[in-house]
Amino acid sequence: MNIAERIYETVKTMPDQTACEVLSFAENLKAKQVEEEQTRRENALATLAKYRGRFKAEKFERNDCYDR
Repeated sequence: MNIAERIYETVKTMPDQTACEVLSFAENLKAKQVEEEQTRRENALATLAKYRGRFKAEKFERNDCYDR
């Protein structure tokens, strides 16, 4: 039995009010996770933005890098 099935089995015996609280808690956890992911992404992009324009991207032949 996976975790979702275990949660379902536990919640289905609860009164509606309590089950609603469990659902609300799960939705809040999900929203928090999405928000943290977005914040982490924004921080990473801000870090990369500091270096924008400092490096030149060029295509090169793999064999050329061994001739150094």
